[in-house]
Amino acid sequence: MPHTPHRRWELDALRGLMLVLMTLTHMPTMFSLPSGQPFGFVSAAEGFVFLSAFMAGRVYGRRARSEGLEAMQTAFHARALRLYLCQLGLLLLAFTLIAWLGVHNRQGGVTGLLEFFFTDPRSAVVGAALLLHNPPLLDILPLYIVLMLVSPWLLRVGLRRGWGGVLAVSGLLWLGEQWGLGRALYDAAVSLTGLPVPYKDMGAFHWLAWQALWVAGLWLGARATTLPRVPTWLLVPAVPYALVMLLWRHMAGQDPMPDVPAVAMLLDKWSLGPLRVLNFASVFVLLVWAGPWLVRVLPRPLPLELLGRQSLPVFCAHIVIALFTLAFFGSTQVVRPWSTDVVLLAGAFAGLLAVALAMEGRPGAGRSPAVLRRSGPQVR
Repeated sequence: MPHTPHRRWELDALRGLMLVLMTLTHMPTMFSLPSGQPFGFVSAAEGFVFLSAFMAGRVYGRRARSEGLEAMQTAFHARALRLYLCQLGLLLLAFTLIAWLGVHNRQGGVTGLLEFFFTDPRSAVVGAALLLHNPPLLDILPLYIVLMLVSPWLLRVGLRRGWGGVLAVSGLLWLGEQWGLGRALYDAAVSLTGLPVPYKDMGAFHWLAWQALWVAGLWLGARATTLPRVPTWLLVPAVPYALVMLLWRHMAGQDPMPDVPAVAMLLDKWSLGPLRVLNFASVFVLLVWAGPWLVRVLPRPLPLELLGRQSLPVFCAHIVIALFTLAFFGSTQVVRPWSTDVVLLAGAFAGLLAVALAMEGRPGAGRSPAVLRRSGPQVR
């Protein structure tokens, strides 16, 4: 996101925290499974997508009001192009060096991740360039790119006519995905075009569901400079629900009820099941309610702010580090000494901080941690 004097350091810190949690989850270590969904049946991916949408709504909504809708659209498209180029770079790395290392080192974690590429290389490469084939770990940026491309239109409608219609259509698409709309559209596309990419290789994230999370964040970011105060009638149900889901997650594990698939569907991550949406909403309500107090009493998490300010290069770096770790050390199924996993994680986070510091030093980048430290807690 472009640097702006209106930037909120606490939002950067939150996005940095999401990047840390994603790194813990995606790095193939013994800490991967326990660190997933630490706040209930809510993952870092939901937080990252929502925060990105919220910040996009703030920054580009302000640009639309100050410079016009065309300037806003141009900025969105430039950002989408940058994201696409990053995705192409990651795909090039995965389909060449990482694929070779996986085969050479006989690491099933990598060869399984690139299964469709090994089965049908041409379809995999063309499909990936068209954002149709999205291997695991490489399936978040395509979602982000498409959402950035449709966001100028969403902001135009929202700013000109109000957000009621946009939110209603978004909600209907999310509801349709709960009943298999995405799979039905895929089947129709296959029958009409002979699309060779299997449904499971189009990415884990169901776009028709995740767009609702993005639209909600975009709406909240564009409508106001600050979030509204949480009313009591909303806080009262949010507290017990968030607490119950937190306890359930850590008592039952990642699978809420292994023998009851219907419950798993209600909490499904990839289609954003209804109970999962309520879990995210309850955590969000609590965070908005407690946010001002946390900002006053907690010390400034400067490393997290740094990661959050440079979120795109840090995100790409964490994918690269995870891919190389898989290629050389194997997946979480490989038994290693705990000390090895600690060293791997320490190296990964050192690498992310190094990338963030290098990007921070570029002309026009966000201010350095030293400047932030001098500016004090009043910076927003």
